[in-house]
Amino acid sequence: MSNLTAKGIVKTYGGKDVLHGIDLELEPGKIYGLIGRNGAGKTTLLSILTAQNPASAGTVTYEGQPVWENPDVLRHLCFSRELNQMTGSNANTMKVKEYLRIAATFFPYWDKEMAARLVKEFDLDVKKRISKLSKGMLSMVTIIVALASKAEFTFLDEPVAGLDVVARERFYNLLVEEFTETGRTFVVSTHIIEEAADTFEEVIIVDKGKILLKENTQELLDRSFHISGHEEEVDKATAFLDVYHEEHLGRSKGVTVLLKPGQSIPDQYDVSIQKLNLQKVFVALCGEES
Repeated sequence: MSNLTAKGIVKTYGGKDVLHGIDLELEPGKIYGLIGRNGAGKTTLLSILTAQNPASAGTVTYEGQPVWENPDVLRHLCFSRELNQMTGSNANTMKVKEYLRIAATFFPYWDKEMAARLVKEFDLDVKKRISKLSKGMLSMVTIIVALASKAEFTFLDEPVAGLDVVARERFYNLLVEEFTETGRTFVVSTHIIEEAADTFEEVIIVDKGKILLKENTQELLDRSFHISGHEEEVDKATAFLDVYHEEHLGRSKGVTVLLKPGQSIPDQYDVSIQKLNLQKVFVALCGEES
């Protein structure tokens, strides 16, 4: 397997840039977490990486070949996105079994036995129409398509939306099992960050149409801290550090810092130092300052 490479990706809607010159290298054999606020451009980016949406500028390549309108490359990619029930005369009246049968024709490596096993495990009624499925059932269908596609690069957009905590835990277990057995690459976009954090080898944070960072998850957490205390002490302790997301309460202050290689937090000041989880790091980087 080769890298999937995006260079200079721009996407414009109605004269407004949604993605701003994105460069991204996805290596095979990893589980990536893609996180960002609503409207940050995550779904648009995923759709361009998988040639479901043309870029306004820039290129996406796999094994040096463009992905756009290239069947030889597209057979290695799967973007399983949220299903739309639609309403009224536009209701999606296709039955689940019909949808899965059509999906199988798009993916040359489709695993029919896996799809059947997951349908049974999720207790999914394949005779139901898409328009009649609950939010959780719609998510189950997208998960089945993603896993059974056996695509080398598989992208999932909010796969656990509508699932209860037990079903979400089962999904991540299935994801890790499939990754361990096959070495496939998965990119998972989700708003439910903390319960998925241990699954992500690398995290990609998208903010306002740009890649804010792409880093090994554990290495990012190892250099992320929250420092709090009297404002003057905090300012002294962080004078030479990169500071994010300041919080003030009276004369007290709290900040998030991301240490660079070789940096450390001075220990001569009267401040409290706490390690952060991935969700807190994300909020510090992308949340509004208070």
